[in-house]
Amino acid sequence: MSELHLLSPGGFRASGVKAGIKASGRPDVGLLISDQPATAAAVFTANLFVAAPVIVGREHISSGKLRGVVVNAGNANACTGKRGEKDARTMCDLAAKAIGCTATEMLPSSTGIIGHLLPMEKVAAGIAAAALELGTTAEHALAFMDAILTTDLKRKNAAAVVKIGREKIIIAGVCKGSGMIGPRLSPPQATMLAYLTTDALVPPPLLRKMMWTACNDSFNAVTVDDHASTNDTACLLASGASGVKLDSSVAREKFAAALGEVCQSLAYQIAADGEGATKVVKIVVTRATTTAAARAIARTIANSPLVKCAMHGNDPNWGRIVSAAGYAGAPFDPDRSSLKLQGITVFRSGQPVKFDPEKTSQLMQTTEVVAELNCGLGQATATVWTCDLSKEYVTINADYHT
Repeated sequence: MSELHLLSPGGFRASGVKAGIKASGRPDVGLLISDQPATAAAVFTANLFVAAPVIVGREHISSGKLRGVVVNAGNANACTGKRGEKDARTMCDLAAKAIGCTATEMLPSSTGIIGHLLPMEKVAAGIAAAALELGTTAEHALAFMDAILTTDLKRKNAAAVVKIGREKIIIAGVCKGSGMIGPRLSPPQATMLAYLTTDALVPPPLLRKMMWTACNDSFNAVTVDDHASTNDTACLLASGASGVKLDSSVAREKFAAALGEVCQSLAYQIAADGEGATKVVKIVVTRATTTAAARAIARTIANSPLVKCAMHGNDPNWGRIVSAAGYAGAPFDPDRSSLKLQGITVFRSGQPVKFDPEKTSQLMQTTEVVAELNCGLGQATATVWTCDLSKEYVTINADYHT
């Protein structure tokens, strides 16, 4: 529902301001605050080299309660040693004092260039300004959204309404991500950041379980360049402001489905806004031996530079797709598989199928291309979203630091 936004669930305020961290002068410090202590769940990057805010965030989320998130863009605060960790804690302390809570109730996030110390005077001024700008309107939600962007060209948001009996709850979320996108989020332990809100009343263990499932089927299923960031973070805050409890299996199932829908929408938007992207490429793998095998095959195909280049050139070069499946490290038998591009069968049982390459190429000249690989070995299915690989991607990343 387009009229819904991050602050549509009751009990939340947000803001975003310009602190001068970004060379562009665009918004770069944001706050997302729950009026009361919120049940919280978060997942973080599985990269062994983690940014300072992730170290601190893992500690603060352990209680299952937060008052909010403090985030900066333009500087990742990664590979910054003990000074970086101290700065991340200072961000939490400053935000906590500004809104009236303890530092451990704040989750820090940063995104931007790796290996640079945070300009803490600017960060501190930005947090103070953001605290004064907190509000509940759609404009406040947009301001927070703008403050987390880096190379993104588009804002990314999604929301859903869940009816529980005669009551309703709302789940909403925003995210950023355009490059350095290959999330491998794990249970609590350029960048993908996602922040979600809901006014449902959910206990921490249940929220953690549902958050992990939703993220695994969404953010863990999107890739732009398969470069797992040091800063990847996804956080869900449940204010309980609606008073609606998930006290039945039906209610829990409805909530989980809606949460998954919101997360998948956000993940799709990341693929659509991939650096230099002109189209989303949806890889669907069916009849694999296991879900893990299906995911491995789909992700390997999605990450192949040759496949991504072919998609950019609208080239139905199916050989690149099936050969990528063959080196995914999962059970795969070419003689039992088949492949469709835009609904047209191009390969079956280990050999080509006669098709019209020109017509298929024309069908690929759109904003979404779907490749469906049937492994013919089992019943498991997986979907991964990626984008094409263009010259613009190389240009953006060749000049990103300088």
